[in-house]
Amino acid sequence: MADEQELAEAQRRHWHDTYTAHPAIYGEQPSAPAVHAASVFREAGARTVLELGTGHGRDALYFAREDFNVQATDFSATGLEQLREAARMHGVDARITTAVHDVRDPLPWPDASVDAVFAHMLLCMALSTEEIRAAVGEIRRVLRPGGTLVYTVRHTGDAHYGTGTAHGDDIYEHGGYAVHFFDRALVDALAEGWTVSDVHAFEEGELPRRLWRITQTVPR
Repeated sequence: MADEQELAEAQRRHWHDTYTAHPAIYGEQPSAPAVHAASVFREAGARTVLELGTGHGRDALYFAREDFNVQATDFSATGLEQLREAARMHGVDARITTAVHDVRDPLPWPDASVDAVFAHMLLCMALSTEEIRAAVGEIRRVLRPGGTLVYTVRHTGDAHYGTGTAHGDDIYEHGGYAVHFFDRALVDALAEGWTVSDVHAFEEGELPRRLWRITQTVPR
């Protein structure tokens, strides 16, 4: 437990330093998973989107421009401040609210209060399998019946899997970034009790990173 807490705190500091040194590190264009998610959410009639691990907010800004009301969370106050500034510049600040939140903690929203949840590479951060299961349980709790979760994770086919500094539980660290790599069994376990409509393999960024994009819905 102490080792997990130390790793979590080290990652918090690392991301704070990263966003401070490199504002808009991932650019201003939305990620491909966010574009996919917006289409899925719109088709489902969603109006509110909770984004977990929003970072500096490129995807939150996109959702707001697409007329969703966005609740954006991250454990980096620095990234969220960059998002609020960008939202004001783009004239969508009325559609975005922010909250500093660590996904290891319960979500500060009531049961069945959110239409949709989006998490791009959040669940594959330095989280234990137990913490990931708890986070998905919280996501399900706050989603309304028929609500949809779209999330992405790096998987065990990624070139970095099994290399770098090992922290146990399929967590490996490269260049200061600790990643929990998902095998298909974990994806399937997290989908128990949900309706899964898509498990899509794709590549992104340098190396390139190999990920899954999962779309699953709370049954009505």
